[in-house]
Amino acid sequence: MIVIILALIGGYIGQRNAAKRGGNRLDRAQYGVVYGIVFGLIGLFVTVLVERVL
Repeated sequence: MIVIILALIGGYIGQRNAAKRGGNRLDRAQYGVVYGIVFGLIGLFVTVLVERVL
């Protein structure tokens, strides 16, 4: 659950950053995907840490 939420938040943040920089539609899509993947990986590590601790 944490992975999905963070991936969606990352995608939104990436899309917003590209739009602020004046990127076109493909730039916004690329930023959104990259940020989504990075945030998803962070969420994966957080999930593993939570499962190990609890």
